[in-house]
Parts: sequence; structure tokens; C-alpha cells
Amino acid sequence: MQMQLISIGYGNVISGDRIVAIVSPDAAPVKRLAAKAKEDGMLIDASCGRKTKSVIVTDSDHVILSALPPEKIVERAAEEENTDEGF
Repeated sequence: MQMQLISIGYGNVISGDRIVAIVSPDAAPVKRLAAKAKEDGMLIDASCGRKTKSVIVTDSDHVILSALPPEKIVERAAEEENTDEGF
């Protein structure tokens, strides 16, 4: 089984196998989650200085910020999955 890497924008990729959730950053609980992750040293800002449009939670409790909206990341994950099936 091959590891699925998903582009989350601006040259950044993550392992699709480790994603637990991809959520919008607008809700207060998500903002608290990101703040707590930053405090604990578990926040990865992959937005490259742009506005955060999605927050990705991993199974290792890392929280990743991305400038791509959740729908676009899911779309890229599906494309990557379809590409893997061709091999």
C-alpha cells in the first residue's frame, strides 16, 4: 500500500492517511483548537501568510492551517486516490 500525499497549497503536502478532519476555521471551537495546538507546539501553519480557509486535524493531534478551502483539499485527495488506482 502506497502512502497518499495530498497537496494543501503552495508546495505543501500532507499524508492523506493521517487526516482525521478538515474543517472551516470560522467556528469558535475550531479557533480554540488551533490556539491550543499553537500553545502545545502542535500547530503547523502551511498557509504561507495567506488567510486560513481550512484547518486540518491529524491522528497525531497536529493541527495544520491551509489557505485552500476544505472542498478543494477533498477534491485533491479524491484526484490523488483515483491516480493511485491506475497503478
